[in-house]
Amino acid sequence: CKAGESWSCLAPLCLDLADWEATEAALGPAGPFELLVNNAAVALLQPFLEVTREALDRSLDVNLRAVLHVSQIVARQMIAQGVPGAIVNVSSQASQRALRDHAVYCCTKSALDMLSKVMAMELGPHKIRVNTVNPTVVMTDMGRINWSDPQKSAAMINRIPLGKFAEVDDVVNSILFLLSDKSAMTTGSSLMVDGGFLVS
Repeated sequence: CKAGESWSCLAPLCLDLADWEATEAALGPAGPFELLVNNAAVALLQPFLEVTREALDRSLDVNLRAVLHVSQIVARQMIAQGVPGAIVNVSSQASQRALRDHAVYCCTKSALDMLSKVMAMELGPHKIRVNTVNPTVVMTDMGRINWSDPQKSAAMINRIPLGKFAEVDDVVNSILFLLSDKSAMTTGSSLMVDGGFLVS
């Protein structure tokens, strides 16, 4: 986009982030970048004793490997431009609390939190900040479908001091803060958007 143009001038890139070669080919010429939000994820829920190799591989590919790879591509471009940048990785409260049937999801989100800290340490000298947002259940269309049953949602909501799930704007506003200069001294942090779930 040129100065003064709207964001609508940007054409979306649709690809399987688990495909490293396709991701490299699509993102390589797509820059320059100053900001990155890694939000793609899958949640393949299975009891621990029933976790399949396919579910594990797919979850690692999307929830962790894709974040590492996309961030490498973007960060290299940021460094080459010599301008400050910010990366926000969308994690989860599940990175810090065990949840039934979430063995793989919890592990990939915990790994994402630690990857983000290492990225913050190594990219900081290049003036690139890296943080995570860690939401509770978010009321996206999928979230409303999965958590609209009061019997299912009650057990989770009862553990949230604010007594409700997050709305999309709650997460978006947190991401915007971490991308902005208002968080210029914040890197390597996890911003909980969980209504207090982790303190209950």
